[in-house]
Amino acid sequence: MHEMSVALALVDHVAEAARADGRERALAVHVQIGELAGVVADALDFAFELAREGTPLEGARLVVETVPARARCRDCAAEFAVGAPPDLACRGCGGTNVELSHGRELRITAVEWADGPAYAASADRKG
Repeated sequence: MHEMSVALALVDHVAEAARADGRERALAVHVQIGELAGVVADALDFAFELAREGTPLEGARLVVETVPARARCRDCAAEFAVGAPPDLACRGCGGTNVELSHGRELRITAVEWADGPAYAASADRKG
């Protein structure tokens, strides 16, 4: 299950931020996951529960925001939802010269700490 490797990376990144900032414990980790990122939110939540044990994230919640997949047509500049599985035909002109603009995100957006204000993290993976 590749969600376990994603969960381990999330925990490692936040634990590193905790050490760097002198934080004791995280209460919640907020993430954005694109509709096309290939990550199953329920599986990630389960893996996160296992990966967080024995770390500053022990007991922390994983808060997932799903980012809908969207594309932009390079020919007519129309922006449209592509869905999952993606339909990449432009809704404006019917062309296929499109680029995905959203939907592949896998990003930590914030961490709530037990001993202080929220911290906006900088982890970002697209693609």
